[in-house]
Amino acid sequence: MTRFPTLLFTLLFSLSLAAAQVKDDARPVVEDSKTTPSQIRDPKLPTLFVVGDSTLNSNAPLRGWGQELAQFFDLTKINVVNRAIGGRSSRTFQNEGRWDRVLAEVKKGDVVIIQFGHNDVGKYDDPAAKERPSLHGEGEETVEVAKLNGTKETLHTFGWYMRKYGNDARAKGASVIFCSMVPHKDWQDGRIVRKERETFVKWTANAAKATGAAFIDLNEIVGLEFERLGVDKVALLFGDARTHSTPAGAHLNAELVIAGIRSLKKPNLRKNLSESGRSIKPAQKSLVASGK
Repeated sequence: MTRFPTLLFTLLFSLSLAAAQVKDDARPVVEDSKTTPSQIRDPKLPTLFVVGDSTLNSNAPLRGWGQELAQFFDLTKINVVNRAIGGRSSRTFQNEGRWDRVLAEVKKGDVVIIQFGHNDVGKYDDPAAKERPSLHGEGEETVEVAKLNGTKETLHTFGWYMRKYGNDARAKGASVIFCSMVPHKDWQDGRIVRKERETFVKWTANAAKATGAAFIDLNEIVGLEFERLGVDKVALLFGDARTHSTPAGAHLNAELVIAGIRSLKKPNLRKNLSESGRSIKPAQKSLVASGK
C-alpha cells in the first residue's frame, strides 16, 4: 500500500519534467571565447553576412542553418560570413556591440540576412530571461531598465530593433533579407503550432516593409515542410525537445532559406548560387517579399 503513492509521485514528477523540457529548451548565452567568428575570405567580393541566434549557429552536436548556408553559394563569387551566436536576441546582438562590428565590415553591394525572435520571448524583467527579451511590439515606446551589472539600459520594442538593422545596413549601401523565426517542434492535430505568427513573424515582416528589406517567411516555409514530412521524420531533425536542429535539420532549414532566396527579385542572390543552390526549387511567391 505504501508503494503506490511513491510510484505515482515518481510518474508525476517525470511527466512534469518532460513538460518543462517541451515548454522551453535550454538557451545558453554562448561566450565569445567558445566561438571562432567566420571571416571575410576575399574582400574584393560581395559578402553575405548572417546575423541571428543559436538556430543559425550552434555548438556541436547541435547545428544552425547559417552553418550550412555557404555550400549553396559559389564562393568564387561571394563570401558567406556567419556572425550569428547562441543566446542573443534582437536587443542583445545590438547592445553587446555585435551589430556595430558587423556594420564596420559591411560595404556597398553586400547582403545581410537576419533572423531573431527565439530569445526575444519572455518578460524583460524576469531574471531567468538573462536580460535578453525586447519589449513585445513594434512601436516607439521605451522602458528604462536597471541591469544586473548596475548600469541602465533603454529598452526598445522588437520591431524597433529590427527596423534599426534594416536602416543601418541600407545606409551602408547593403541589402537586407529578414527571415521570420524558424518554428518550434510543437505538434497539434498533425500540424506545427505557430503561435508566434501574430507577434514576431508579423513584426519581422513589417520591419522589412518599413525599411525596404526583403522578407522570407521561414516560419511558414519550414512549418509547411515539417507537416509534409510528418512527426517521425521531423523528430530526427531536432537535437533537443523542440528548438535546436541536428546537422540534418540545419541542412534542411538552409535549403528552405535558399528556396526563399530563389524566389526573391531583390536582392538578386540567384546569380551567386552554386550548382546545388540552383537545384533547389523556389519557394511559393506568396511566402516572400522582395526588397526595394
